[in-house]
Amino acid sequence: MKFINTTFPVHHYGQRQLRIGLQGDVSDPRTKSFLYILDILPRLQKLPKYLLLENVKGFESSSARNELLRTLETCGFEYQEFLLSPTCLGIPNSRLRYFLIAKLHQEPFFFHVPGQILTRFPDQNLEELSKDEVVDEASSSLPSGEKSLVSNIGSDCSSKNGPLPKEAFLFKLETAEEMVRKHSQDNDPSIQMLQDFLEDENEEMSQYFLAPKSLVRYAFLLDIVKPTCRRSTCFTKGYGHYVEGTGSVLQTAVDVQLESVFKHIENLTEEEKLMKLSTLKLRYFTPREIANLHGFPPEFGMCSQSIHLYFILKLCQCSFFVGSNVCILFCKFFLTIQLF
Repeated sequence: MKFINTTFPVHHYGQRQLRIGLQGDVSDPRTKSFLYILDILPRLQKLPKYLLLENVKGFESSSARNELLRTLETCGFEYQEFLLSPTCLGIPNSRLRYFLIAKLHQEPFFFHVPGQILTRFPDQNLEELSKDEVVDEASSSLPSGEKSLVSNIGSDCSSKNGPLPKEAFLFKLETAEEMVRKHSQDNDPSIQMLQDFLEDENEEMSQYFLAPKSLVRYAFLLDIVKPTCRRSTCFTKGYGHYVEGTGSVLQTAVDVQLESVFKHIENLTEEEKLMKLSTLKLRYFTPREIANLHGFPPEFGMCSQSIHLYFILKLCQCSFFVGSNVCILFCKFFLTIQLF
């Protein structure tokens, strides 16, 4: 907290390069503001004392990131890179992001590991931190499907180790590896259960239940979670409008076993499929619940002076607001443990 009172504010440059999308890197027009900052930084009469940058996963293997590091080194900054997700803070949502913190003309951070990207918070001594939970810079240029970020830490900071549960049943389109990952996440006591972030069920929840057409068409693509799960996938701005790849859906009929629903379902008629799938009572997470999972305080959206919660989450800019607030959570954590 002393940092806030005695130094310049942390600068958060959150321009996203979106390599996961169009993969335009420095040629993407959206990088112009970011490249402009890199251009003027060495020419400033008074450099900022601290820098914090956040970006999407993939930035660590981009040309823009390489240019950033060259600029920081030219200006005399010491820096450390991270790949972190809200699961590192005990929040059951996977949203892997790149972070870089830098400080000017001072001793290196006590957790500094040159040439490597850390995948957890530096809350332990350097020897423990540098053992295996790092990304080697030389491997960061490999496609994500051809590398493992760490030996036993998944892309959302949860353990991959451990056998499949007894009597495990692979349903839908998932692989055995995905089944192991999900089982491991759901048994990680360091992450809260989803039920801690949910609203009380009421009549208004009916508007969030999946339409019958979507149930039948996308059943094998849904990421289904229960209130007792300790995981959910990244929510995108298409959530609620599109089903595939936009975020997890909640199974509210907690006593129904997924295996009993999906086993041999491909042999059923459309009407029989719908009848079985309907027993799960699947619904989208509400805007309030998504806000909870992204660190917005309970009073957000409840005040007439503030922008309404539903409006924020449904606008096409929603991913910017949500992503920025996740970054604020990490800023708060960095300051709390006095990394600077």
